[in-house]
Amino acid sequence: MMSRFLLLVASGLVLAVPPALGQAAPPARPRLAHPSVPAARPTAPADSLTQLITRLDAQAFVAYNAHDVDGLMAFFAPDVEFFHDTGGLSTFSQTRQGFASVFAHNADIRRELVPGSLEVYPIKNYGAIQVGAHRFCHTENGRPDCGTFKFVMVWQRQSGGWRITRVVSYGH
Repeated sequence: MMSRFLLLVASGLVLAVPPALGQAAPPARPRLAHPSVPAARPTAPADSLTQLITRLDAQAFVAYNAHDVDGLMAFFAPDVEFFHDTGGLSTFSQTRQGFASVFAHNADIRRELVPGSLEVYPIKNYGAIQVGAHRFCHTENGRPDCGTFKFVMVWQRQSGGWRITRVVSYGH
């Protein structure tokens, strides 16, 4: 059950740390090519911003579902703050380590955005707020184990593209 895992879910990301960390890691998965993320125009209409953030979310979770830590972490700013209602605050390196542990101990963990839950709001001279719900599933004791959680991600438009600077994961 999900209750046997410490879940660190933020901004659509889940970090599940199983109680026994001494298990062998699954074979390495091929890395996905990380697409260049174009910078949006500051005057982009709200619909265009929603489409952009929706696309970025989908790209980040292609990497998550492929267990590609490097590809996933490319979406985060180096100074990211990841807040989790039961796990506390994590830095970039702690978030990276958490994802690596989750992938090593949960060969089939996957994330899906809950259809219709995504909302995007512009932040003047900064970027966007993404709000939504996502579902994480994996197999435990031969049975599917899934949980649905809420998240908020703050995306910043930086030179060279968009990065996640804050994640709030809650409802665990």
